This record gives sequence, structure tokens and C-alpha cells, in this order.
Amino acid sequence: MLSQKLIDAINDQIQYEYYSAFIYKAMQAYFEDEDLPGMANWMNIQFQEEMSHAEKLFQFVCETGGRVLMQSMETPHNDYRSPLHVFEEALRHEQIVTAKINDLMELAQQEKNHAAQIFLQWFVTEQVEEEANANHIIAKLKRVKEDGRGLMMVDQELSKRVYAPPV
Repeated sequence: MLSQKLIDAINDQIQYEYYSAFIYKAMQAYFEDEDLPGMANWMNIQFQEEMSHAEKLFQFVCETGGRVLMQSMETPHNDYRSPLHVFEEALRHEQIVTAKINDLMELAQQEKNHAAQIFLQWFVTEQVEEEANANHIIAKLKRVKEDGRGLMMVDQELSKRVYAPPV
């Protein structure tokens, strides 16, 4: 059973995961417009992952007797200067998500809710991967700078990413 405070905090995180999905969808639209299908694919996979994260949290609240309350969300940013700028913004966003997940974990620890802590550990681990992935791509984009051939190689590499639903 979850306290109302923990239910409210997870509801906020559910909302933020949906917002994250729409941020990545906006980034996908930017890459589609820039004719970078591999980067668009990468962002679409991110969109799918964020939707699944929201669903995972949604189901946890329901399974523990809480009620999910849907909220409105702000419009995501739609304009970017470059592919590097997009991935830097993605990293910045993931760092915010990491902080929010850490806050949830701290609340679960304060309340001594072991089930919530075990559940949230998956998200803590996931955030390490999310930030690392963005950092790796940023490093590659910084290496290629404005070289079109290098950009196309990174784009081609990112086209190989496929969605793997979380377990």
C-alpha cells in the first residue's frame, strides 16, 4: 500500500514521463524535417521507452491500490539549432528525470516502503543508461563537428536502434 504522498509523487512522475515522451516526439519531428532518419528513429525509440515508463508507473500505482490522476502538460520545445543541440537538450532533460526519480526513491525510503523502493530501483538503473546513451552520442557529434560525412555515419548508426519493451 502506498501513502497518499507517495501516490501523488508517482502521479507527478507519470505525468513527467508522458511529457518526456512528447519531448522526444518533438525531437523526432525536428530530425525528420532535417532528413536525418536515423536520429529520428532514435528519438522515436526514446518516445516509446518513455511511454512504457509511464505505463509501468501507472500499473504500479493501480496494483498497490492507488488511483492515477491524469494531468495537463506543457508544450514541448520544437526548435533546435543542430543535432548536437538536440542531444544536449535530451541529456539535460534526462538529468532532470534522474533527479525526480531520486526524489521518489528518497520519499519511498523515508516512508520505509520497501516495495516502492524495489520497484523504483529499476528506474534508478534505467536513468544511468539514459544519461550514458545521450553522453555517447554527444561525444560522437562533437567529434564530427560540421562534417557532413561524419554526421551521416552517426545518423546511420542511430538508425539501427530498435525498441525493446522493459521487463
